Amino acid sequence: MIKVISVLKRRDDLEVEAFQDYWLNVHGPIASRMPGVRRYVQSHTLLAGYRKRKPAADGIAELWFDDTDALRALQGTVTLEATMADHVEFVAPDGHKQIVTEEHVIKDGPLPADGVKNVEFVKRKPGMPVADFQRYWSEVHGPLGAAIAPIKRYVQSHTRRSAYRDGETPALDGMALTWFDDTDGMRASATSAEYATTRDDEENFVAIPLDFIITREHVIVA
Repeated sequence: MIKVISVLKRRDDLEVEAFQDYWLNVHGPIASRMPGVRRYVQSHTLLAGYRKRKPAADGIAELWFDDTDALRALQGTVTLEATMADHVEFVAPDGHKQIVTEEHVIKDGPLPADGVKNVEFVKRKPGMPVADFQRYWSEVHGPLGAAIAPIKRYVQSHTRRSAYRDGETPALDGMALTWFDDTDGMRASATSAEYATTRDDEENFVAIPLDFIITREHVIVA
């Protein structure tokens, strides 16, 4: 199974609520009709995230497919063209970044009902080989993050190695996704010794600071 993640920023002339409503209720059904989609989740940035500053993104879309053959079969289809064409209705002209990833479940737990999801946009430390970065992230850093008690589920989505062929540089090297019961639990996690240890370790493998958004999930295709 592979997962395509899109990072979205809304059009400047759209209020946040209008963007979220269109994305969920108009675009969601259009995208869900693409052949081969096994699961489709939209994660919308919480409205509270706009109070003090402009967030790093207005949300992310995650679409799961069986394999790369399913992605190739999607190319040129009417439904893909319709999905991409609809972006102009709510996404900024330069507001769409995409990576194809493989999931690594670090802490396997059920998704909390009406919980919140922290999304971190990960870029590896300059000069660090991709293989070393991915190994360190999952095998060394992953267990540190999993030890933070309020985290209910923790998934790393690593950009596929094929994105680096011929010297290419993908938009991101991956995403770290963590779920909490609520924002109070998230805030509590930041006061723990395990959280401090995890943050201190980031300088060993990622470019700091990490952009992030705090979101709530909307499952379009289960």
